[in-house]
Amino acid sequence: MNFELSTEQSKARTGFREFVEKYIAPYAAEYDSREETPLELIKAMADAGYLGGLVPVQYSGKERAQMDALTWGLLCAEVGHVSAALVSLLTVQSMVIQTMTKWGTEEQRQRFLPGLASGELIGGFALTEEKIGSDAKNVQTTAVIDGDSYILNGKKRWLSFGQLAQFFLVIAQVDGKAAAFIVEREREGFATEPIKGLLGFRSAMLAGLNLNNCRVPAENLVGRVGFGFSHVAGTALDQGRYCIAWGSLGMAMGCVDSSLAYSNERKQFGVSLKEHQLIQEMVADMVTQTQASRMLCYKAAFLRENKDPSVIMETSMAKYFASRTALKVASDAVQIHGANGCSNRYAVERHFRDAKIMEIIEGSNQMQQIIISRYAFQNYQAIKTALST
Repeated sequence: MNFELSTEQSKARTGFREFVEKYIAPYAAEYDSREETPLELIKAMADAGYLGGLVPVQYSGKERAQMDALTWGLLCAEVGHVSAALVSLLTVQSMVIQTMTKWGTEEQRQRFLPGLASGELIGGFALTEEKIGSDAKNVQTTAVIDGDSYILNGKKRWLSFGQLAQFFLVIAQVDGKAAAFIVEREREGFATEPIKGLLGFRSAMLAGLNLNNCRVPAENLVGRVGFGFSHVAGTALDQGRYCIAWGSLGMAMGCVDSSLAYSNERKQFGVSLKEHQLIQEMVADMVTQTQASRMLCYKAAFLRENKDPSVIMETSMAKYFASRTALKVASDAVQIHGANGCSNRYAVERHFRDAKIMEIIEGSNQMQQIIISRYAFQNYQAIKTALST
């Protein structure tokens, strides 16, 4: 693995950072307070090529090259440095793009990928329900075939930017088998409702989705019946975990930067905070854990780019560790800031709230622990068997 960025990647990261400092950092707290993201900002991200960065060039209609895995990760980290809520926009958009690219028909790709590339279309991903979270393969939303259509009924929850998305990938059961459908907002029987008052991700414009005898044409089926969870949702969730890992890294970086600046300026007992040993211990742990998260994210990017089959597991580990680190580092950042860290005048207060969400979305950390431990035992057994033959 080469940890040095290429000239193109380094230039891209600089551009991401300049965009974030100009368009997001000065307003992130205001957006959090208003519980919304303005359309002007989303358009600016689209015009910069960020929302469609993963669309293959043959569908993007632009000369701008498709981002490689590491460049996309760097984008998520730079945005996460100041706004986890906007990381969720990149997350859900890329989940839909990757899923459509891999499992959509050519007609579906031609229909949706150009709009996703330009940012004219915002996609949504509808898996979680009120009573179904980690047990997602047993969703209760149903789809019943009726002639050349399917009729969908059910309710979905916690859809990032669901208040704005023009269409959704909806996971439903067809005769007990999971299937994925493209459902456009204008369909009869389709309705969304905003979700407010969240602990974190307040400007992510989350929504609930209600499907009441919502009819969609059979050609809106993505993949095959029975592939909805194992293949379609699996692809989306893997991409989501990758984004959240990098976004968590960015958040941890932001908390470290804020803590270094604050402890350098703030004085207690006649000396700056940075001179106190306990503060030094906290900062050392924050920096080390953030750097460890960076290495896991880089490894996931390397394996992703090289299409290594172990990438799914390594991505789970990156998401698990980086999101845990983000919460721990954000908590320590609040502690270093003292009472100021509990005020919305300081970004660490918002990061602390947002960090908890990172441990839950795109597969809770408890689910990641189960997946990672199973993988470890399978590897152990495979090595043991190989040595005994």
